[in-house]
Amino acid sequence: MVSLLLMGFALLMLIGAFYDAATMTIPNWISAALIVLFFIAAPLAGLSLSAIGVHGLVGLGALAITVTMFALRLFGGGDAKLFAAAALWMGWPDVLMFAAYTALAGGFLTVFLLIVRKYPMPSHLEAWKWSARLLKKGGDVPYGIGIFVGALIAFPETSLFLTANAVG
Repeated sequence: MVSLLLMGFALLMLIGAFYDAATMTIPNWISAALIVLFFIAAPLAGLSLSAIGVHGLVGLGALAITVTMFALRLFGGGDAKLFAAAALWMGWPDVLMFAAYTALAGGFLTVFLLIVRKYPMPSHLEAWKWSARLLKKGGDVPYGIGIFVGALIAFPETSLFLTANAVG
């Protein structure tokens, strides 16, 4: 059961990345589902109430930081909520590696898009609305992809993941 819930985390993160790549938005239901799923998975994985509380504080702290970044126009609103929901799953201090991996993945994605966007878009991609939006010069970066990559790299080393696998 716990394994299915952990896979649900990965699946929801993947869906968020795909939505962001295709539409430059991340629906609120994805972040909400991640939060609900965490509060089901954490006790089943063997996390204590105090550990769950720390995870909650990490998620709230991440939300405060990312909402500030959104207000400064450094981050999209959906990205802010997705990052905070994923941070809830990471806990302390694992959220630090998650943030580092996310920054690296997002940085690589940004550089890649800046390079690709310098060249004319292949005509067969112009017909697809999502690729035209993604490859548009000066367009936004779907940072949800970086958040997804950062989460998938960091999550297997988190206390939640390791505790869940110890429980079975």
